[in-house]
Amino acid sequence: MSQVVIIGAGPTGLTLAMLLAQRGIDVKLIEASRNFRRTFRGEALMPSGLEAIEFMGLTDLVARIPHRPLDAWEFVIENRSIFRVDEPMEPGGKPCTLISQPAFLEGVMAEARQYPNFEFIAGTAVRDFMWENDRAVGVILGDDRQIDAELIVGADGRSSIVRQKAKLPLDRQSQNFDILWFKLASSPEFEAENIFYSIISGHDGFGLFLGCEGLLQIGWSLHRQVGDDANAWQRINWQAKLVAAAPDWLVPILQQQKIDRPVLLSVTVGLCPQWHAPGVLLLGDAAHPMSPVRAQGINMGLRDAIVTVNHLVPLFQRHAQLTEIDAVLPQIQAEREPEIIQIQKLQHAEINQGELLRNYAPLRYGVSWLAPHLSLIRNRLRQSWVDRQLLLRQGVTSVSLKV
Repeated sequence: MSQVVIIGAGPTGLTLAMLLAQRGIDVKLIEASRNFRRTFRGEALMPSGLEAIEFMGLTDLVARIPHRPLDAWEFVIENRSIFRVDEPMEPGGKPCTLISQPAFLEGVMAEARQYPNFEFIAGTAVRDFMWENDRAVGVILGDDRQIDAELIVGADGRSSIVRQKAKLPLDRQSQNFDILWFKLASSPEFEAENIFYSIISGHDGFGLFLGCEGLLQIGWSLHRQVGDDANAWQRINWQAKLVAAAPDWLVPILQQQKIDRPVLLSVTVGLCPQWHAPGVLLLGDAAHPMSPVRAQGINMGLRDAIVTVNHLVPLFQRHAQLTEIDAVLPQIQAEREPEIIQIQKLQHAEINQGELLRNYAPLRYGVSWLAPHLSLIRNRLRQSWVDRQLLLRQGVTSVSLKV
């Protein structure tokens, strides 16, 4: 029998598999895709994620793969720069760093494959669970293979099959926006400094930065209203739309681009009241899909993996009973859930700030006219934003690898 079967080879599942295999635990990692080159993968490691990477011994890997630290954050409202914050924000701290997630996953996979107790099964989805006395004891794959397991870990994202098969409900938070993601050719203006621009113009808003693999990336907030045509965005001339919302300095750059139809990223945010069932544990976005604000999904998932290893390794190394394994699963949730709840609240507060500017024109125009000219207002806005970022960057609780 396999000790642990992990479903989903994203950052959470793959790093968990590597850490368990390093410590002598038999692991099978199952991934429905055949490779890591998906259309969209989060790139940003906050200091909390970089700390997790360091605990995992993967700092050298990040240095070898395409990566790009952010130099600053800048906010532009109605064509005026409001304030800028340089990275790192904390004295002696680490800057938010963009990484190539496919390259990172390939590197972690190479590390995991060194261990004979690790097996990777790609290109086959999980179809169902095997049950014994109301406990999940294995998985049935799409090709009818059956794999026994002492524990099934669902790290298969916000649309988790594991969550569905284990009948673990997800409490969804109300969201009124999705993200349209554009990848464009780079421009010399972005090479000297990599600045993450947050741009608001009228009711429109988007983020802009240079990705670690040399492409300009734009995330456009697509707001939804009851009764809206869900496919209307596909008929928009996006080059004209972006140009109309862009500050003056960005307009000629966008006019020179070939802008194809963007990728729609549906925003799902929520929290499972219970992350576990007998024989099953949910982690990462499977247990708590995060808002895209400040790229918390990958950072929280890496921290989930570390806490899970701390709890599971001693049990599996001494060949604990299945009842003992099930008994520790609520402890993993209890350790991780407070941080997730607080981070989701902080993300929601950031969204509310943006919504206030988007929906209340007098405030938006007042900020855009006064902040560039009055240092007192500019500095207060800047400090207020920095204060709100610290926990989103550093994490809420202390997490370290103990085994």
